[in-house]
Order: sequence, then C-alpha cells, then structure tokens
Amino acid sequence: MARGLKVLSALDSAKTQYYHFKAIIIAGMGLFSDSYDLFSITLITKMLGRIYYSDENKIRQVNPIVVSALISVALLGTAIGQLVFGRLGDLKGRRHVYGMALMLMIISSLASGFSICTTKRACVLLSLGFFRFFLGLGIGGDYPLSSTIMSEFANKKTRGSFIAAVFSMQGFGILASATVTMVVCSIFRRGSKPESAYDVPAEADVAWRLILMIGSIPAALTYYWRMMMPETARYTALVEQNVLQAAKDMEKVLDVSMSQIAEEDSSPPSTNAASYPLLSREFLRRHGRDLFACSANWFLLDIVFYSQVLFQGEIYKRYLKPNDEHDVYQEAFYLARIQAILAVCSTIPGYFFTVYFIDRVGRVKIQMMGFFFMAVSFFAIGVPYYSHWTSPDNHDNKGFMVLYGLAFFFANFGPNTTTFIVPAELFPARFRSTCHGISGAVGKVGAIIGSVGFLWASHNKEEEGYPKGFGMKASLIILGVVCIVGMFVTYFFTKETMGRSLEENEVEQSHHSEEYNDL
Repeated sequence: MARGLKVLSALDSAKTQYYHFKAIIIAGMGLFSDSYDLFSITLITKMLGRIYYSDENKIRQVNPIVVSALISVALLGTAIGQLVFGRLGDLKGRRHVYGMALMLMIISSLASGFSICTTKRACVLLSLGFFRFFLGLGIGGDYPLSSTIMSEFANKKTRGSFIAAVFSMQGFGILASATVTMVVCSIFRRGSKPESAYDVPAEADVAWRLILMIGSIPAALTYYWRMMMPETARYTALVEQNVLQAAKDMEKVLDVSMSQIAEEDSSPPSTNAASYPLLSREFLRRHGRDLFACSANWFLLDIVFYSQVLFQGEIYKRYLKPNDEHDVYQEAFYLARIQAILAVCSTIPGYFFTVYFIDRVGRVKIQMMGFFFMAVSFFAIGVPYYSHWTSPDNHDNKGFMVLYGLAFFFANFGPNTTTFIVPAELFPARFRSTCHGISGAVGKVGAIIGSVGFLWASHNKEEEGYPKGFGMKASLIILGVVCIVGMFVTYFFTKETMGRSLEENEVEQSHHSEEYNDL
C-alpha cells in the first residue's frame, strides 16, 4: 500500500524542524502578496476617483460600474487561475508550476502600476483592469499550490497549524497594503501640499501606481527560494511513481538519513488512484461529497468575507469626515488606517488562534463555530442598523466596531482559514491541487457575488451613482443567513481530517464508497 512507504511514514512522523518554517515563509509570501494585491484596490479606487473623475468644483468617485469591473476582473482571473494552475500542479508537478504562478504575479503587479496613459481616464482604467486580470491568474495559481505543497511536506500532527500559518500571511498582506498606503500618501502629501480638498496634485497619479507596484516586492524576494525547493516527496512517490527520487529529495531538506527512508523494494507503489480519471463516475462516487463540501463552504464564506473586506468604506463611512474636508491623500490615508486597525485587532489574531487550535480542536468544529459567531455579529449589527447604530442620538461607536471586529475575528478563526486547509487534506495526491483549485474557484464566484452584490445592494437610496438597493440592514441580515447555511453545510457534509495522514484520508474515502455500494 502507498501509505506503507517508509518515505511517507517518515514525513508523517517527522519532528518540526527548520525546513518546515522555511517552507511556511516561502509559501506564505505568496499569500502575503495575494492579499496585498486583492485588498489594496479598495484604497486605490478612492484615489482614482479624485484623480480621474473630480473637477475643480466637485468631488466625485469612480463610476460604480467601473469599480465593480475592477473588483470582478481580478477575482475572475483568480478563479480561472485556480482551475488552470491547480490542474497543472497535478499534471506537471507542484514545484515547476509554482514558479510560473509567482512570476505571473510579479510581472502583473508591476504592470498594474505602469498602466498606460496618465490623462485619458478610459485608457488608464482599461489597462489597469487588463493587468489585474492576469494578476488574478497568478494569485489563483498560488492558492492550490501553496496549500498542497505545505500539506505534503508537513507531519500529520501539526499539518493543520503549518497550512494555517501559511494562510495567516494573508492577514499581514492586508496590514501591509494599508500601511504602505498610509506611508506613501503621507510622503506625497508632505511633498505636494494640496491647497484644498479640490486640489489634486499631478503627483497623485504616481502615488497609486507606486502602492500597487510595491506589492510585487515580497513575491520577487521569494522567487529564487521557490525555484530551489524540491518536488514534494508525496508527488514524486505517488504520482510520478519514483520512490527512490522521493527519498533523495526528502533527505535534502529534512533531517533524516537515506537508510531510514530507502525502500527495500524500489518498484512503484501500488495505489488505486490511477485506476480512475478525474472526470469519471468513480471519482464522483469516492470524492464527490467532499468536493461539494469544500466548494460550497468556500463559496458561502467568500460571499461574506469579500463583502466585509473590500467595502469597509461603505460600513465605516459614517466614521469618516465628508469628502470635501479631505484631500486626495487624506481620504485614502484614513480609510487605510481603519483597515490597519482592523487587521491588527481582529484579522491577524483570528489567524493566530486558528494556528494554535486547529490541531487541538479540529477543522469542523472551528469552521462551524466561526460561521455561527459571524452570523451572530451580522444579526447584532444588521437588525437594529437604522434604528440604533445610525440613529442621530446614538453615540455607541465602540459597540459597533467591536461587533464588526468580531465578525472579522471569527471569519479567520473559522471558515476563512479552514476552507483553505481542508481541500489540501481530503483528496488523493494526483487530484489534490486540482480539487483545491476547483473549491477555490467556486469560492471566488461567491467573492464576486458578495463584493459586487453587497456594493450595489447596501444603498437604501440613490447616492454616489448607485441606485437604490436593499439597504445596509437587509444586506447584513442576508450575510448572517449565509453564515447559518455554511454552518449546516459544514455539519452535514464536511469530514474531519485532524490527526490523520493524507493517505489515511484517501483510504477512508475508499471504505466509505464501498460501504455506500453495499447499501
């Protein structure tokens, strides 16, 4: 049996050592850059509105359709990238495709800053959207490969913590995008000194480009180390059927001797994975339920998560001064400051809690708990939104911030992290990154629905170019209901993977399918 291979047993029982932490940093920098690039756009659009839409007497924002397009095109690219690079990761190997995805991210991030034209609005926005689509492709490729590589290097006792640690870099990417925006805006404002809120210095067109381009630096710094990583031993042994090479690769990076992991019989392992293709009834029979659970939970989570993150300005606009009191740099600065505070107080602690508890409590319990408390937070904010939170007589701003911060905390100490972890643990090696990519792509469809839909639906009257929608109260209640649905999907369909090797999970699925046939 494949799970009897010494090299795989050694991986499952290996002590935590230097290379594990190195792999976390190498893989995590991709997620860092992913979140920096995806979440900086909400800050950039504020500056684009001032630069390309306002005139001497009126401050305006980017056209709502254009904002929706800039958000959607990157998320669409991410969904496609997850499908394409996820499949290539299983067909060509994790390591080679990993470098391709990272290089695409680096080039596209730089190209976004070099979006052609400086005066023609349509030209700038079209080129920015074009490059952000390819940026999304690279980001999408990074998701399944980072999680799969980390899951295949980790031991079974701390695997969840390692994958969660990789994903926690997303929180630092969000913080970095806010911090860089604040620093760049402060420097440019001090240099150009706008005379009023209506004064938009020519240098502002350089500022937003610089913010976007800085996002390529962390990814570029880790490119060499990604190229130096060996192929994962699980892929080499189980997919390429080269057990000897798997042992040699493992000896290079982990503190084990060849005598401990070399097989007496060097013939390829016997696995039942090669007996059926991806597009087959047998695959659906064995793994269809798990793929549905991973995809559905990620879809529901991203509806809520991207609604929260990308449009904090809609939630917090009552805490910000009117536009005519802030210049182009100040508006972006204050919105970035809110994002930074939220990241430090809520988002990043949520990731840390997951890293600590994921291999103690389990994936399913944490995911259900996260969905539940997110729903409670949204209901607590949404139901009395107009009667209490936005009432002129209400000054309970701290209560509002605490509840909204809790929603972020339990998103990350909950389904935002676990939906990234579970698909990397449930499926056989030759389908692992493919199924992770499918799950993530379905999630990004939810992200488009959540971010764009929430932006248009949250207005209870015609304002800022948006038509009348459901209003904030109904929008927040809908998000709460989505969380409840996610909790039930997790309870009825998601399997626990804590404490088992990846091969044990695969064998368990085979037993489940056989029991189903007997019925």
